[in-house]
Amino acid sequence: MTAYLLAGGGTAGHVNPLLATADKLRSVHESAGLTDARIIVLGTAEGLESRLVPQRGYELVTIPKLPFPRRVSGAALAFPGRWWATVGRVAKLIGEREIDVVVGFGGYAAAPAYLAARRTRTPLVLHEANAKPGLASRLGSRITSHVGVAFRGTPLPHAKFVGMPLRPEIETLDREAARGAARARFGLDARPTLLVTGGSLGARRINGTMLESAEQILNAGYQVVHIQGGAREFTDPGLPGYHLLDYVDDMEQALAACDMVVSRAGAATVSELTALGLPAVYVPYPVGNGEQRFNVADVVSSGGGVMVDDREFTPQWVNRNLLPLLHNESRLAAMAEASASVGVADGSERLVAMIDQAARAPRA
Repeated sequence: MTAYLLAGGGTAGHVNPLLATADKLRSVHESAGLTDARIIVLGTAEGLESRLVPQRGYELVTIPKLPFPRRVSGAALAFPGRWWATVGRVAKLIGEREIDVVVGFGGYAAAPAYLAARRTRTPLVLHEANAKPGLASRLGSRITSHVGVAFRGTPLPHAKFVGMPLRPEIETLDREAARGAARARFGLDARPTLLVTGGSLGARRINGTMLESAEQILNAGYQVVHIQGGAREFTDPGLPGYHLLDYVDDMEQALAACDMVVSRAGAATVSELTALGLPAVYVPYPVGNGEQRFNVADVVSSGGGVMVDDREFTPQWVNRNLLPLLHNESRLAAMAEASASVGVADGSERLVAMIDQAARAPRA
């Protein structure tokens, strides 16, 4: 029996590749006629994993959420004791559950798992989803040589490009074969389709600019599927061919239906679009540590995407840049080919191969 401890969570950027990897591990064992894979997920009670992991049928073990203190305070003074107690708790879990390999995906649960793996001399694999690595990955990459990254050039010791573990619905999507049913699902006709999305919470700048430019885009011969996200700040413009939606649960259908995309530049989004060879205009999220700008470096340099700063993504920019692009079929075709050249659809398979290699290696 092989026992895996998958550590990470908090946001979808950590949880989704973790679950995709768990699914692939289970699938690989089942396809080999084995039923001996035991998968345990380590997370926190506050993160998305608390809901998504049990829904997917995996065991979840939670530990305290311990953000590193930024200033001197009572919590900062208590932090070292709580931190090492948590590491000890994870080390005990590794021993009691006879874990063969620890796999980390970032987030609050990852760093304690990395140190517990070192303490117990358990093989460790980590996956970094962003081109600009987080603190946990910078720590973990100094403990193990099994470091998988979603983007080439990610500055981590021992980094090996494996791509992003993607949902099976994306990995196996045949856009050409699925296009007819996908367009029927959204009430689309035969015109080329522009997909607009700012993520589950939406993106005010993208939403506002695209709705102000709705008539010009329709006049360019396109129809639009616009997913505005949970904020629901905008109302449907009521224009034939412009479909404003709050959510789309079957996102693979929207990707099958479209020919061009305007979106944020989260790691999962960039990985999905390049895996499917979709040309895109990327508008990186302007807040945070700027990792979204790094996520699109490869696809933009290849010619498969265009990046524009959030503050510059205005109706005037759309008129000067996006509309001419929509009219340029030869450039869109070249962008699609370039996008596909930097993306991979087998990231979960590549990461599972790295996990298998680590699990078979002798313990240090």
